[in-house]
Amino acid sequence: QVQLVESGGGLVQTGGSLRLSCAASGRAFSNLAVGWFRQASGKEREFVARIRWNTEYHADSVKGRFTISIDNAKNTVYLQMNSLKPEDTAVYYCAASTKSYCLGYGCYESVGFFESWGQGTQVTVSS
Repeated sequence: QVQLVESGGGLVQTGGSLRLSCAASGRAFSNLAVGWFRQASGKEREFVARIRWNTEYHADSVKGRFTISIDNAKNTVYLQMNSLKPEDTAVYYCAASTKSYCLGYGCYESVGFFESWGQGTQVTVSS
């Protein structure tokens, strides 16, 4: 199992930027699917972005503002967040999966596809 540690969260004003990092130990990210999810207070955890075999995919709610990327040399995945809005406020989680395939529409963006999770990092966007 891979161990994940997120960092980079904090308090930012509307329109600002943050970059989250997810460092892995135990497995190389290049062999995994890696995703970012977020969970706002009182809401379910929702998909933000994923990268798998160097192919990125972003949720519609963040497309054009957030970018997921990977640095294989550092075994770290990043989430660059620009033009932040108050509705982006949430705890952000990094997740990883060793699975090679997933059946069903939206399966690769589902919580159940991912096996390992970080502890989360808080992002707060003030209006």
